[in-house]
Amino acid sequence: MIKPISKQLISYLSISCVLFLFLSCNYNINKNKDLLVFRYNEYANINTLDPAFSRTLQDNSVCNQLFNGLVQLDSDLNILPCIAKDWSISEDGIFYEFSLRKDVYFHKHPLFGKDSTRTVTAKDFEFSLNRLRDKKLAAPGSWVLNKVKAFSAVNDSTFQIELSQPFPAFIGLLTMKYCSVVPKEVVEYYGTDFRAHPIGTGPFKFKRWEENIKMVFRRNENYFETDENGSQIPYLEAVAITFLPDKQSEFLQFIQGNLDFLNSLDSSYKDELLTAKGSLRESYSKSINMIRGPYLNTEYLGFYLDSKTQEIQSELIRKAINYGFDRKKMMIYLRNGIGNPANGGFIPEGLAGYNEAIGFTYQPNKAKELVEQFKKESGISYPEITLTTTSNYLSFCEFIQRELEKTGLTINIDVMPEATLRSARSNGKVDMFRSSWIADYLDAENYLSIFYSKNFAPNGSNYFHFKNKIVDSLYNKAFSITDIEKRKHLYTTIDSLAMDHAIMVPLYYDEVVRFTQKNVKGLGINPINMLDLKKVKKL
Repeated sequence: MIKPISKQLISYLSISCVLFLFLSCNYNINKNKDLLVFRYNEYANINTLDPAFSRTLQDNSVCNQLFNGLVQLDSDLNILPCIAKDWSISEDGIFYEFSLRKDVYFHKHPLFGKDSTRTVTAKDFEFSLNRLRDKKLAAPGSWVLNKVKAFSAVNDSTFQIELSQPFPAFIGLLTMKYCSVVPKEVVEYYGTDFRAHPIGTGPFKFKRWEENIKMVFRRNENYFETDENGSQIPYLEAVAITFLPDKQSEFLQFIQGNLDFLNSLDSSYKDELLTAKGSLRESYSKSINMIRGPYLNTEYLGFYLDSKTQEIQSELIRKAINYGFDRKKMMIYLRNGIGNPANGGFIPEGLAGYNEAIGFTYQPNKAKELVEQFKKESGISYPEITLTTTSNYLSFCEFIQRELEKTGLTINIDVMPEATLRSARSNGKVDMFRSSWIADYLDAENYLSIFYSKNFAPNGSNYFHFKNKIVDSLYNKAFSITDIEKRKHLYTTIDSLAMDHAIMVPLYYDEVVRFTQKNVKGLGINPINMLDLKKVKKL
């Protein structure tokens, strides 16, 4: 005989069922919320949220979520409309006219009045570019307007720019975050504090910033762009950024699923994630996606040619260093095959003007001969040079040090913090330094400006203090040439001349490497490693 179920047991089961349903619903709610938040870490920290001062990759990545300009880049670095729906360029390459969209709104702010927002007009671009070139502001991005003679708002939806001379790469400059539109009333209200109270037009709007701890953006419900199906973007509800300074801790957080995205490859975990050939290890392939592609970034060693050190002044020694180590071997052992050996010039693969035949290959015997020739001509029996680097690139410098010892050249390594090295390099305080050059815009002129004599550091990017009349003449000539094939030939010639004088040692052309959790879709990559979260989803 089956005994009847007691009222107490029924009550207990009922409570248990309700509790189970409550917890299940709560779990599902939390899970759904998590799918709307994109989490990543920025170990290098964020300096500013003011686009006029956005000079680093990490600053650009956050400003890219908050601000828009006249034009923008797609993942293949094609220049596309943004706030400007179209534009025209005069035949002489001097006048640019932009027609603006009428449905672009600034993020909400009380200063805009009862509606808490307003549309963007051409006057806003006039203010933003005037602010960028204001000498009192001293914005690092002001250089993008060096060839701009004048600009003005013709009416609310028409903006004109006049150049002082033709510059085919100018439209590419306008894609930089420096040229983002900002609202006059908010900028003037906050002053220098605009860096921490940004108001833009981007897909996300600023919510919170606890410096060195956390940053949060929320979805901009008024964003003007849509996807290919006409649906509003972004899909995410929020972006949460942490600032763990240790790359190993960042990696552990990613492996534990607390971060959705891991940018770049670090020596502390590269062997854990990747095989020697640069493939994702099988143990991680089921839980992690890896994306890699070309990166317009040349890693190099530079020489300060005004140095009093005889070895630095010697072209023999500079060429010996270029010939004296195996770049391919360096990439296999130190980067697990991520990146390409820089056997060409300074212009990286992927830009017009790159030529693999103008650089240096591994020729150890030739390197020894050049060092011996220097010893005989100089009377210096034990030539040596000090190479200054940061801790992140110490392994590369130690590899080069060991290889060059075989040629009879001693390399001493000095390690400095990034900011200290940057200052020392600009002010000619280091004889030989490790550095990198990431493309700001999509024209090889961006790279070759580093060889132009009027760009001597600290007022420009010519850290080598290299001066060559032919290079200067060809560089100036390039501005008047609109034919890409002719410019390509000119660029290769300039690069080749710099390599002939061995003013630098190209190390490798980098690759963008991104790791995401399996449920992250739509992130993609691009050759300038810009983070674009407009079309990212978490499934």
